[in-house]
Amino acid sequence: MAKGVRFHEVGAPEVLRWESVDVGEPGPGEVRIRHVAVGLNFADTYFRTGLYPAALPAGMGVEAAGVIEALGPGVTGFAEGDRVTYTGSPLGAYSTERVMDAAPLIRLPDAIPFETAAAMTMRGLTTAYLLRRVADLRTGDTVLLHAAAGGVGLLFIQWAALLGITVIGTVSTDEKAEIARAHGCTHTIVYRREDVAARVRELTDGAGVPVVFDSIGRTTVPSSLDSLSRRGLLVCFGTSSGPIPPIDAMQLAVKGSLFVTRPALADYIADPAERAALAGELFDHVGSGRITVEINQRYALEDAVTAHRDLESGCSVGSSVFCLDSAAA
Repeated sequence: MAKGVRFHEVGAPEVLRWESVDVGEPGPGEVRIRHVAVGLNFADTYFRTGLYPAALPAGMGVEAAGVIEALGPGVTGFAEGDRVTYTGSPLGAYSTERVMDAAPLIRLPDAIPFETAAAMTMRGLTTAYLLRRVADLRTGDTVLLHAAAGGVGLLFIQWAALLGITVIGTVSTDEKAEIARAHGCTHTIVYRREDVAARVRELTDGAGVPVVFDSIGRTTVPSSLDSLSRRGLLVCFGTSSGPIPPIDAMQLAVKGSLFVTRPALADYIADPAERAALAGELFDHVGSGRITVEINQRYALEDAVTAHRDLESGCSVGSSVFCLDSAAA
């Protein structure tokens, strides 16, 4: 019998339950997948707490890697036994197996292990669209990145270096600052004891940066805006500290004709051709070793409560995954 993590009410990590689930057979356009590794993302907590709405009871998780075990009618481009990875709705990735639409699936190259795929598909594609689609960045540019030692942060730093982009990264501790620098972060700011915007101005000779990438939200948006150069762009792509506060449009003018965007990964991988292009570039960098994926936390799927506690405590570094079948990875 398949098993999975579900929640019947929103709240703290303790609402997550390890339950038996009836998977069934795939219908038209669907496949049945046996998961080998499942991604753990901060966005998962948004569903659990109710920040992102979900019809209850619901499964948990949007990212996993595994093997196709059965095809429904009309599925083309895939075969039983194919190694695949995916990220995106609907919820239900925290499971040993599931039936789902084949459309979001991405064929996984043999050179990339399942655990690596589960740790990087969402984070890697997020990094890809941030650096390759959202902002018009050029070699020699300097940007500010919050949460530089996180899962997206460590991938972003490495990819930015390949593009010749200098990263100023914020972190919570000296230990995380050391990790970020080891991955190519040129400058680090320990935000708990330093004024972020003042330090950014100092590092840029008073000019500020053309782009700030902010996944923190409520607590960082003010300093992010104050770190931008004239006509700079604030990219808010996460809200780990809480919802983004209201932004006074007139203040954008006063601070230098600034721009603000709140992109979502779903809108950058909705088109199959664009998803394939971004995934191809990501897989090429990882498969060649130009970008390494740091998996520093591994959990059993039935330990989802502990995993969510760790995630929200801020003690996690790099990526986290649930491991279901180490022999197959």
